[in-house]
Amino acid sequence: MAGRILRADIDEVRARVSIVDVVGAHVTLKTAGVGSMKGLCPFHDERTPSFHVRPAVGRYHCFGCGEDGDVFQFVMAMDHTSFQETVERFAAQIGFTLRYEDGKPQEETSGRLRLLEASKAAEAYFREQLLTPQAALGQRFLGERGFDLAAAERFGVGFAPQSFDALRSHLKGRGFSDQELLGAGLLSEGQRGPYDRFRGRLVWPIRDVAGATIGFGARRLSDDDKGPKYLNSPETPIFRKSQVLYGLDLAKRDIARSHEAVVVEGYTDVMACHLAGVPTAVATCGTAFGVDHIKVLRRVLGDVSTSDTRALGRVVFTFDPDEAGQQAAARTFAEEQRFAAQTFVAVAPGGLDPCDLRLERGDDAVRKLVQQRRPLFEFMLRRIVAEHDLETVEGRVAAMRRAAPVLVSIRDRALADGYVRTVAGWLGVSPDEVRRAVRQATPRQAQGGAQEAAPAHPPADVALRQLERDPASRLERDAIAAILQQPAVVGRELAVRGAVAYVANPSLAIVRDGVLASLDAIEAPDFSERVAEAVPAEIVPLVRTLAMTPIPQSTKGVTAYVRGIVGSLVDRDILRRKAELLGSLQRLGGGDPEGSKRLQEQLVELERERRTLRQE
Repeated sequence: MAGRILRADIDEVRARVSIVDVVGAHVTLKTAGVGSMKGLCPFHDERTPSFHVRPAVGRYHCFGCGEDGDVFQFVMAMDHTSFQETVERFAAQIGFTLRYEDGKPQEETSGRLRLLEASKAAEAYFREQLLTPQAALGQRFLGERGFDLAAAERFGVGFAPQSFDALRSHLKGRGFSDQELLGAGLLSEGQRGPYDRFRGRLVWPIRDVAGATIGFGARRLSDDDKGPKYLNSPETPIFRKSQVLYGLDLAKRDIARSHEAVVVEGYTDVMACHLAGVPTAVATCGTAFGVDHIKVLRRVLGDVSTSDTRALGRVVFTFDPDEAGQQAAARTFAEEQRFAAQTFVAVAPGGLDPCDLRLERGDDAVRKLVQQRRPLFEFMLRRIVAEHDLETVEGRVAAMRRAAPVLVSIRDRALADGYVRTVAGWLGVSPDEVRRAVRQATPRQAQGGAQEAAPAHPPADVALRQLERDPASRLERDAIAAILQQPAVVGRELAVRGAVAYVANPSLAIVRDGVLASLDAIEAPDFSERVAEAVPAEIVPLVRTLAMTPIPQSTKGVTAYVRGIVGSLVDRDILRRKAELLGSLQRLGGGDPEGSKRLQEQLVELERERRTLRQE
């Protein structure tokens, strides 16, 4: 069996890959203190960001759930790849040739990379086929919906030939096995063996947030095709439809920049929106919009709770006006509180979807559709009222009781009171009656039971929270964090003085000892990891937490802050040592003149050290 990748090559790949770019493909990151960025954690659901990335050391850390690691560990956790697969993937991306312990690469057998490669090769094949005469039906379908070949190229649209083995033969010629093609969802298993899953259909590549092709959606073109209108890839090791949003790879930067996402219902709707000037459009892939989609979208939105509703992001849903669309709206509203962002509904006149709207009325109509959105809670209130017979007392009371939980959930209280009066007007009752119903209501009873709200921000690391309570421990924490994060700025001399200073907190004292034991590596870029290797295993999480704790911005600059906070720890230690000497001097009294002289000389030296420190 082939050997492992050489450690030097692993380090080289790690150094060349930007952790900000990799994490930023999944999480919207913003500056958070000196040398640190933060965003919503991709590993647990949260409303306020506790996930930090330090580009200079190439690591991430979540202060909420404790997840921690480097760029390789991030991808391994997000994509469920092995360590070797991950390194090989990055090496291929940056054009770096890896070396192995026995001189040759290990044969890739674990699967995931091969499935991604097979999907990529299939996409290229489908795109080539779209330009052939046999794809005439697909070309006509696109043209009738306002998409030219340039649009098809932009979104990677292709064509699957009307054949049971065209794709299979092509990819087997490229070295892929039937097992790999079945694993990627490109083939189906029949009584006579594997055959092409997609045949005679227009095909859209479904990509993950980083742009890797992980599945396909295929549209029926002929009445002779007795299959479903849209046929998607099955669930595979690389494709989980409940966690994927079509178009997110193209829309993520605009979503992060504008803090707005538009959720439409189909692939052609996404294309129409993007081409019409709404580049934040995404769609689900053959499944209803659900909790996992919300988690994915919130991370890209940078969806953070704030009391100022004007500063919140926006999520706009387009629903068909038919019963299926109404049901989709109700399901979405049931989970809406998982967003901190404000949620809206956009329904086109005549019930047109964005693709048909663009065809009939042009790009401007699509843009106006999104601009003329209305709050999702208003949409639901109108729907609730419309379901009841307002000519009867029973109907009005039932409508009021079902509307009350929706009114409770409106976060802007001034707006909520306005809608209380509006609903009262629709029902023909007094606003006070509606207010009484609101006071008695539980949010979201309108959906048949109270819904679970988005979880509150999870507690920070216990050790860090305990240190926050005591100013003395906080100084120790901040000084040691400064040495771990900015050793070159602190400088060797001051770092040595800080590493021998007294630290009262037992856990921090062990970290300080680790710093002292690692000072020979103070100029190494992975100094904090060297310290982590020096301390006991149970203290390693604290080292990594301190190494990721944001250093506050200072008007005097990072150098002044870092050296100042470490200097404060040393200054405090000097004060402690002076107090001990003064106590010893007092205990001697006048019985030992020589001893008293030595103690006084030490006191003078400590005072000189203290003054020098404060002048630096």
